[in-house]
Amino acid sequence: MRAALLTGAMFMLASGAQAADPEQHPVIKRKVNLPPSAELRYSIEAQQSGLQVNGESVVKWNSSNNQYSVSAETRAMLVGKILEASSAGSIDSFGLAPTTFVDKRFRREPTTTTFNRDTNTITFTQSDASFPLKGGEQDRTSIIWQLIAVARGNADKFTPNSEWLFFVAGPRDAEQWSFKVIGREKIKTKKGEVNAVHLFRAPPPDNKGQKLDIWLAPSSDWYPVRLRFTEPDGDFIEQTLTSVNK
Repeated sequence: MRAALLTGAMFMLASGAQAADPEQHPVIKRKVNLPPSAELRYSIEAQQSGLQVNGESVVKWNSSNNQYSVSAETRAMLVGKILEASSAGSIDSFGLAPTTFVDKRFRREPTTTTFNRDTNTITFTQSDASFPLKGGEQDRTSIIWQLIAVARGNADKFTPNSEWLFFVAGPRDAEQWSFKVIGREKIKTKKGEVNAVHLFRAPPPDNKGQKLDIWLAPSSDWYPVRLRFTEPDGDFIEQTLTSVNK
């Protein structure tokens, strides 16, 4: 089994697009409402090159005293821990304001992305690239929680075909992400069916990178009840919520 199978997993989103032009960096301020602190557990089903793999992800989200932290750990059967990712920072008028984003993949050294608030730049241990901090920027772990906070603060605007833009930093660069609302759907979980808002993030038109579908549950503080990462060749990783502990 290839260890790379789940490296796009729980809340550490992968992307194959090129870095965004800093001059096109959007600054968008929206109303936000952060969800309650919680530990969420997800079951994982994945397929790569015909290989079926099961696993589990644990996400720990905490916000208090104008600070936040979120960590995710993913394990696959027979392999063990294959991914650790974390984001931490403060809470400002834009919502989450990351300070550091750390990504640790299977058999690799951790990478760190730093949001330097004193110099207003984003820097990376894996590259010499840098991007300006203008307000509202996220990393690939914080972005899901910023999206949740925006959804909770603008629930009446999360209607089909609405589009939500964010500037997101990864281990090596940063780019603009677009989430589009598909509509409401019923998702089966271990606790029964859940009414969820389906959002879709596609790579740019000229890019054949990973796609992401995410389902947020308004009746459960807008926590994600399912995420599905789909590769251009049809391989996928699907994560379904099994429990929430507050």
